[in-house]
Amino acid sequence: MTAFYPGRAAIDGYGNGGFHFADMSHRGSILATAAGISAWRPDDVAAIAADDLRPLRESPEPIDIFILGSGRSMIFPSKEIRSLLAEICRSVEVMNTGTAISTYNILLAEARRVAAGLIAVDHAR
Repeated sequence: MTAFYPGRAAIDGYGNGGFHFADMSHRGSILATAAGISAWRPDDVAAIAADDLRPLRESPEPIDIFILGSGRSMIFPSKEIRSLLAEICRSVEVMNTGTAISTYNILLAEARRVAAGLIAVDHAR
């Protein structure tokens, strides 16, 4: 069974290969959607496959903004993955994981229809 936190939650911290949210911690990458926060298989942007985007397609609400936190630096996914994301989400933003978390938290606080795929990093900046 995949780790899953139902509902939305701000990301409180990251580093050491994982994330803190909702008074919990998770080691590894995460995917945050309207349905909840779940473990996400990719450990780097190049590892993102079409099947990793299935939860976005199954989101209970449309996704206006998808934020991809690509690790320590901004790395764009393959053209195939960018095309698939463009079919699912109105807007896709790629940034390093730290900036992605800040942006996600702000948009979440504004009650925007946002989702985020966050690649875990060992050390926060």
